Amino acid sequence: MAREKAAEAAEAEATPERSYRELLGHLNPIAQPLASRKLTRKLHKCIRKAAKQKQIRRGVKEVQKFINKGEKGIIVLAGDTLPIEVYCHIPIMCEDRNLPYAYVPSKSDLGAAGGSKRPTCVIMVKPHEEYQEAYDECVEEVVALPVPL
Repeated sequence: MAREKAAEAAEAEATPERSYRELLGHLNPIAQPLASRKLTRKLHKCIRKAAKQKQIRRGVKEVQKFINKGEKGIIVLAGDTLPIEVYCHIPIMCEDRNLPYAYVPSKSDLGAAGGSKRPTCVIMVKPHEEYQEAYDECVEEVVALPVPL
């Protein structure tokens, strides 16, 4: 167990933390509304809390399935996913069902926040009483983001 944590710490040091500004250079053209640096941190924190409670859905197929079933939550999309055809229908589904959604700059950071070693392009965070305050704060800020035309 201690060896695993030491290996994770060494791996984190080996991969340099890219700044928010650097990540913005890799965005695809449909990444609107984009979360600010501060909101991105809040969303990642909320995703980590939700992952501990097993209250997230990750991946295009799973998120799409549960949006169609009528499940509620915040949809967080990675802005650096290419090709965009993989997930360009998700924002339309969210708008049809009045679900809040936002883009964050990095799919690798999104996957890490969800507790996965693999990059993830879409995560749905479901509400839960353990992190309700953080969830509500994120919903409020995501809804306030300017919506693209």
